[in-house]
Amino acid sequence: MRLRIDLAYDGTDFHGWARQNGQRTVQGEIEAAIARVLRLDPSDVLLTVAGRTDAGVHASGQVCHIDVDDDVLERAIGHMSGVSASEALHRRISRLVPSDISIFSIEKAPEGFDARFSASDRVYVYRVADGVTKRDPRLSRMVLRADDVLDVNAMNRAVKATIGLHDFGSFALPNPGGTTIREVKFAAWQRVPHVQLTPENVYTGGAEHNSTQAVGAAPDGGHAYEIDFAESGLLTFTIIADAFARNMVRSLVGASIAVGRGKKSVDWFIDKVNDPEREGLTGPAPACGLTLERVNYPSDELLAERAEAIRAVRTLR
Repeated sequence: MRLRIDLAYDGTDFHGWARQNGQRTVQGEIEAAIARVLRLDPSDVLLTVAGRTDAGVHASGQVCHIDVDDDVLERAIGHMSGVSASEALHRRISRLVPSDISIFSIEKAPEGFDARFSASDRVYVYRVADGVTKRDPRLSRMVLRADDVLDVNAMNRAVKATIGLHDFGSFALPNPGGTTIREVKFAAWQRVPHVQLTPENVYTGGAEHNSTQAVGAAPDGGHAYEIDFAESGLLTFTIIADAFARNMVRSLVGASIAVGRGKKSVDWFIDKVNDPEREGLTGPAPACGLTLERVNYPSDELLAERAEAIRAVRTLR
């Protein structure tokens, strides 16, 4: 049986996703937990992931899959009753993985599903607290601090050039036997608005309350409820593509910030997109600000077709 696993992790203390001897990795922790529950040798457990994140990169919507024999999966049930084997596995490994990993669900995957090759696109967000942002120290592990006031308009004029099919060789490294050709579907910088929790937008819940309504009396004329959400004021770079090459997003962010600081021009950025030679003038931005937010898949009947198509080596044609 092929199982789909949806999960999230704080990548700060991991040496990336991929298992490495002597290093703490996300894959290594989850595979060890599965091996323990199913009474397998860890070398017999292999996860396939949608996007292999680098050291320090986070994920809030990562997806992976694993193939397990039915009789082996049944071992997860143990003394549990009234639950499926996949749900039993979910409950047991959720207790075993460290606190910087959350397993959201484990379910039987539809026919043709491949966590990596069936994906239609991936969504990454990079978060920056620049010079006009009130920095929340609670977000320090997932936000880059930049003391400059960044020119968002210039940054957006630059990243607009990335949309479409391009060779991102000036921003990324190819995998062995692969290319740096990728199709970007969306790329934009924006500042998170200052959304507040106020008496006017408190939802009481329940079928009988299908509208917003404050609960109880609001002290101080309601000002006590005016609380900014944690991300208010941050700069975010959202990019959606069919796939990403190594260091691609962080290098695009690093070049964008150089433009936003006025150290590089928009034309310089556009030239880097049009000329896929990695000249080394801008390195990748720090990993801490980057999160894999979501992996999208086509409808079930197109999963196998998508997986077959994406395995082909891409060209600019």
